[in-house]
Amino acid sequence: MHRRLIAPGALAAASLLLAIPASAADDRPGAPGIGDSYYPYYGNGGYDVSHYDIRLTYRPQTDELEGTTTLLATTTQNLSRFDLDFLLDVSEVRVNGAKAAFTTSGQHELEITPARALPKGTAITVVVRYSGVPSTKSAYGFSTWHRTPDGAVAADEPESAWWWFPSNDHPLDKATYDVSVAVPQGTQAISNGTLQSTVSGPGTTRYNWRSDKPQATYLTTLAIGRFDITTGRTSSGVPVVNAYSKDLGADDGAARASVERTGEIVDWLTGRFGPYPFNSVGGYVPDTTTGYALETQTRVYYSPRQFAGGSNTSVVVHELAHQWFGDDVSLKGWKDIWINEGFARYAQWLWSEHEGEGTAQELADYVYASHPAEDAFWTVAPGDPGPDNQFDIAVYDRGALAVQALRNEIGDEAFSAVLKGWPKKHAYGNASVADFRAYAEKVSGKPLAELFDTWLFRPTKPAAPAAQGAAVAQRATAPVPPKSWKRIEATNDVHGG
Repeated sequence: MHRRLIAPGALAAASLLLAIPASAADDRPGAPGIGDSYYPYYGNGGYDVSHYDIRLTYRPQTDELEGTTTLLATTTQNLSRFDLDFLLDVSEVRVNGAKAAFTTSGQHELEITPARALPKGTAITVVVRYSGVPSTKSAYGFSTWHRTPDGAVAADEPESAWWWFPSNDHPLDKATYDVSVAVPQGTQAISNGTLQSTVSGPGTTRYNWRSDKPQATYLTTLAIGRFDITTGRTSSGVPVVNAYSKDLGADDGAARASVERTGEIVDWLTGRFGPYPFNSVGGYVPDTTTGYALETQTRVYYSPRQFAGGSNTSVVVHELAHQWFGDDVSLKGWKDIWINEGFARYAQWLWSEHEGEGTAQELADYVYASHPAEDAFWTVAPGDPGPDNQFDIAVYDRGALAVQALRNEIGDEAFSAVLKGWPKKHAYGNASVADFRAYAEKVSGKPLAELFDTWLFRPTKPAAPAAQGAAVAQRATAPVPPKSWKRIEATNDVHGG
């Protein structure tokens, strides 16, 4: 913190310095990034958010959004100033009831200076009033706000919050949420968790959603449009809420034939990964032109293109598996993306086994044999792929190979214990690839450093003996794809455009 001291000499200046309380001398701005090695300016330092209350009004015809977001947080240092990640136009900020100064910097930083410095450990309430047209805003040359013919969708990775609510935008700072949205009558607003109430006013309806378990910012979603909504329950009683745009056309039947199996698939995944970690589940298919799906917590986003070739439960399995691997246990840094994608892809292999369309081992053999040693596929390290390769196919398929190699090394009994124990051990928290290896070693009683290095970090194809040691043998003839491969392959752009 820089202070300008007006004093007639060094002695007087020293006296003034001595008069400054030690705590004030330690006041400093929070960092403009949380410390992620891939995205240095994502998230922020100096505070931890526990809850977001997001209250919005949206006009689909003009894409105008007005809102007030209230953040409940605790400072983690003596704080003179702090940042939020946000793009819309801010009219007022208050911190603990008092007006705060604010400005913008960088690509997406909202800098807030409270009326008084905030000591470490202080509970703070931050209120931000704002408005704007999200589709006109961009950062780093892109936008993650997707307009539709009847509304809009916020769903993207690794960022989507900046376009509709101010936040500490990194998975390390998870929080609970209340999302309240007023839209014209005849239009619906869908978000995560459970629908608490709907309130009708003159020409509008306000939808009030609640997520009561910690949730990463990028997993928080908003869909506004005209939907047909279906409801049900899993065998264990978890409410299922699915929504389909009324304008899906020829894709409508295939989308419903896939997403309506959500309850069944959650029941099946519970047998592999342990109890479902949240109080609701479901998915929505809006009228978008994007090509990806996303594991938005409790309410998965699916593009209609996922079902353009017919029904595909494999993509539903992939996104629902993320509810355990990625949502319940979130990554510590974006370099830990294998924790999310390797296991979600492996869940598809297990589903193939369940459906009698090819075992996980047969799929592993096929993937291994399909990529010759000189293929660039092997140069991507799923354990730390780099930001440019974060969603490369190797993170999915080589990542799943690593899971199969682990299964073969430690045996089915220990492997099952790892799959079920991991979400429980780190429930609603964050973990890294290193954390997972340590956990698997503890459960299995085996050293696994060499196996993890071979399958997740070395930029070469494992030699045939190493592959055979993991029971992933190289085939001498052209590989024959298992029956399920076409549907699994159809999800290869699951997080791509």
